[in-house]
Amino acid sequence: MRLKFTILFLLVLSCFSTQLFSQISVGFRGGISSSSVTYRYQLGRAAINADGIRDFTYAFVIEYFGQKNAGLQLEIQSLTLGYTQENDSLGVNISEWNYLKVPILSNFYFGNRGRFHIKIGPHFGYLLNAVDVQRDYENPPTGLPTYGQEGDDPNKFMYGLTLGAGLSNLFGKSTLAGDVRLAYEFGRPESQDRIFDMNSTTLEISITYLFLIRKRKNQN
Repeated sequence: MRLKFTILFLLVLSCFSTQLFSQISVGFRGGISSSSVTYRYQLGRAAINADGIRDFTYAFVIEYFGQKNAGLQLEIQSLTLGYTQENDSLGVNISEWNYLKVPILSNFYFGNRGRFHIKIGPHFGYLLNAVDVQRDYENPPTGLPTYGQEGDDPNKFMYGLTLGAGLSNLFGKSTLAGDVRLAYEFGRPESQDRIFDMNSTTLEISITYLFLIRKRKNQN
């Protein structure tokens, strides 16, 4: 656990190592997210993959540039994770976890107007609410537990790593970008030791619109 926090802390420090406030753009990002869950219900058992949740995701974006092709991006994002499980009788259990997520990403751009970019960094978040959307059958000992029912006490804090890549283009003071991101969660909603271990990954495909509100002093 300490190693995970140390890695995230070092990544945050590296994000702030450049002159952050030279150029500022703000905007919005929207797209589709698809999550998946892998868990072990007991120690020594094989990992089980559960289908995740597909939903829309939205974010307010602030982008800083201290150098021509490198900077920092901060987002305030609405994101839904969770799982879908089906039993042999075709009964379905669905649980959704709605988060306020804050990615802090280092940006690296290659090119001038039409650019390829890489984004990497930690993310943190807070669970706003957990909802059992559908519950057709009682959980077997090998299944994932409920998170939105009376007596459930899910862990509120999320943290992990995000990696993304994509293309962007400049239109005067505006930037339009499309990217694909993969996020890995170190935290997990389970806090009552009902299963041994759980990991979650999220794939996002999104488009971002940014508008330049402050130029670098040496920029024409």
